[in-house]
Amino acid sequence: MAASRVRLVGTLLGKSVNCASTTNPVTLQLCRQICGTPALHRKNLASLGPEKFTAEFVQKQIEEFEIGKRHLANMMGEDPENFTQEDIDRSIAYLFPSGLFEKKARPLMKHPDEIFPKQRAVQWGPDRRPFHFLFYTGKQSYYSFMHELYGKVLNIEKHQDRLRAKGLFSAEPKQISLGASRWLTKEELEASLVETISTQDYQRFLQLMERMLSMPYCSLEEEFILRHRQQLEAQSMHQVVPPLQKDDRGVDFSSAEGRRKTSKSSVVVRDCGSGCITVNGKDYLHYFPVLQDREQLMFPLQFAGVLGRFDLECTVSGGGRSSQAGALRLAISRALLSFVSEREGETMRQAGLLTPDPRVRERKKPGQEGARRKFTWKKR
Repeated sequence: MAASRVRLVGTLLGKSVNCASTTNPVTLQLCRQICGTPALHRKNLASLGPEKFTAEFVQKQIEEFEIGKRHLANMMGEDPENFTQEDIDRSIAYLFPSGLFEKKARPLMKHPDEIFPKQRAVQWGPDRRPFHFLFYTGKQSYYSFMHELYGKVLNIEKHQDRLRAKGLFSAEPKQISLGASRWLTKEELEASLVETISTQDYQRFLQLMERMLSMPYCSLEEEFILRHRQQLEAQSMHQVVPPLQKDDRGVDFSSAEGRRKTSKSSVVVRDCGSGCITVNGKDYLHYFPVLQDREQLMFPLQFAGVLGRFDLECTVSGGGRSSQAGALRLAISRALLSFVSEREGETMRQAGLLTPDPRVRERKKPGQEGARRKFTWKKR
């Protein structure tokens, strides 16, 4: 019964197409729309069409960027040849001040390589046939990469089997020194493959890479593994270490500043060996009567193991005693960086001694009793 209906519909449509081909092209177009199925109109992820930004367009944008950079450098009285991106950002912020909260809405001037994302080239030839055999998977770069990765895992297993057969297998072979590194994130892997992948695809990537890394002879593919890991730069490298100075007596000293809420402090640490600590000309025991504030002040010295070694001359203003103790703690920690090693400084950073406390008192809201507190609601 269904087959007969299909034949009847096909006969009617065939007649309509034959009549339309000899009479009206509009009717032919209508018949084509009727014959189309939802599957034909479904978006094919693998054939997204040609690239949106051509190489010629990007090159033109680069040329305009270079011209604009030279004009901006001349406006600011700088040398166009040595005008860096930091100078451009500072000039744009000066010429076009903006108080918009959203950073993407603020005016900017970046290199076109940062504005226009990296795009995949056309994946088919003039005959509209795709170049790659995985084209119709929709993720040809991802699956090609996973095939390559799995092939490397099999090669390592074959190498280990050959060593076992010859009796040369070692239980403690050379290990890969990963150091402070991590696997590429999902966004970084997508940028590398120029494809969008799902969370499940990214998890498969991590599982296969961890499997390779757990193999005894994974050092055979050390270059491949490190290529897909991102080195982590120690944040202590960005920490400004105050220079070590000498006074008239030849004693080493270092100075630093710190802030907490509305309190501002400055500390001079002298390597004298007496352990005297003064705050605004007073002994810290008299200036901070609360034990908790004294502990905040002494914690950096105790953590670094230098209690009783340095003399501290502290100056603090603004805020209350608690915020002043926090500001002095940050200033002392920064000043101690001149006397400790880089490894000890990284330990102090991980302990939170070099991190400013951004918390401040929340403002009162209009129509409320306080920052969060509401007025008592009364029905009558």
